[in-house]
Amino acid sequence: MLAQPEAARRLIALHTAPKGFILPNAWDAGTAAVLAAQGFPAIATTSAGIAFSMGQPDYQVADMSRAVTREQMFARIGEIVAAVDVPVSADLEAGYGDSPEAVAETVRLAVAAGLAGGNIEDKIPSRPALYDEGLAVARVVAAREAAGRDFVLNARTDVLLRPGGEVEAAIRRGRLFLEAGADCVFVPGSIDPEVVGRLVAGIPGPVNIVMGLGTSAGNAHELIALGVQRITVGGSLARAALGLLRDAAQELLTAGTVGYSQRQISAGELARIFGDEV
Repeated sequence: MLAQPEAARRLIALHTAPKGFILPNAWDAGTAAVLAAQGFPAIATTSAGIAFSMGQPDYQVADMSRAVTREQMFARIGEIVAAVDVPVSADLEAGYGDSPEAVAETVRLAVAAGLAGGNIEDKIPSRPALYDEGLAVARVVAAREAAGRDFVLNARTDVLLRPGGEVEAAIRRGRLFLEAGADCVFVPGSIDPEVVGRLVAGIPGPVNIVMGLGTSAGNAHELIALGVQRITVGGSLARAALGLLRDAAQELLTAGTVGYSQRQISAGELARIFGDEV
């Protein structure tokens, strides 16, 4: 586990480097360790993957009593941070509260947990709407003040995920978020090269694009070549892992075979990854 200031310095350096980087998303200590062992310079968390691992829904949760709480999320984040010696950036969702004060408290908890960075999004939880522009900016300002400088604040706008969302509107929010103190702007919703090129050209700071949202299309290296600084994959790795589990279970149930076992990581390799080399 890295000390928080050192972790933040490393993550900041990745955001200011001449070339972008890929930041895969883990959902527990084991997946974090496996991803870090592959050579990624940092990892992110996925709130979706964490929710799924708890048997709970994510994103537009109909019954908010079933949503993962901030306490539950931070318990898992702490395990992930402790499991790896690379910087960790967390999905802090909408900051676990509407007000700037609630966002600030969440970010203070993030720094205390050893996180090098975190996302704050502008979508209102449980509602198909975004925070109005003024409040969205105020929430970023509060997050920046709470974080201090040793923390990569990734401000997310869901403009392109809304019906009729326009690229120029996403660019406008991105520029405002940077002016408010964000280090990076996260714009999910498109991997189209033309759209991504417009985002990169219009937002005067690092841009985060997510891959794997409902499609296997796209190439991270090509997006980085367009000027994207940070590529994440959200909950797609977690959903793929659950898909493999479902398919393996069906094979075992219907055919009685264990062909899926050909793809398993050996016990010895896992021991090495988890720091128990003999």
